[in-house]
Amino acid sequence: MADFKTHVTVAAILSTPLAASTFIAGVANMNEAIFYALAGTLGGLLPDIDADDSAAIRLIFRLFGALAGGLAIAFGIDKLLHWQVLALAIVSYLVVRFPVRWVFEQFTVHRGTLHSLLANVMFAILAVPIMHHLFALEAKTAWGIGGFIFLGATIHLILDELYSIELSGMRIKRSFGTAMKLTDWGEPLASLVLVLGCVVGYWLSPSAEAWLTAFTWWPENIQLSDWFIQELSELRQLLG
Repeated sequence: MADFKTHVTVAAILSTPLAASTFIAGVANMNEAIFYALAGTLGGLLPDIDADDSAAIRLIFRLFGALAGGLAIAFGIDKLLHWQVLALAIVSYLVVRFPVRWVFEQFTVHRGTLHSLLANVMFAILAVPIMHHLFALEAKTAWGIGGFIFLGATIHLILDELYSIELSGMRIKRSFGTAMKLTDWGEPLASLVLVLGCVVGYWLSPSAEAWLTAFTWWPENIQLSDWFIQELSELRQLLG
């Protein structure tokens, strides 16, 4: 199994150029491209949130705690006194960081249902309404973030499978096949919960039409610079 540093590094290396390409192609602005790169990197950590002692679960629940604290501030800023808002934010952060994390750890098993393609779809599809409704991002941006989260999480699964193969000794470890799977068929109830999460997430999500439309006009409107055309012409001449 790949370690935390490897998952973060590879997810960032693969997500960042792809996110940059959306900006270069004109289907995203600079801020959206940055969001996509961050989403892909974060997605590279999500499958390991079922590992109780992993750096991924500590980082993810810190982020969730900060999100809960931020939402508490947004909720109470016009309704409560300043000290009450601060207290509510701190309590919200601590509740997510400790009690909620503890309950989550009791119901998850490492490399179980959350370490699957179905879980990756759920991570992505739940991110879309959160980005759109809570952070007021456009539908296209929200769907793009969801897509990059799925990409990063899938990269994680592929890395774990690759690390299950010892090329030097041409040996396959016992962990091979436990990462890149559709779902954990031994946990049907957990799999059903993931499916319900996907359904609810999709139901709450905005229409994906804006994102799909971006790719219908992109091939027709993309323009190459004169410099690039000249370079292509010179390369063609060199190749005969």
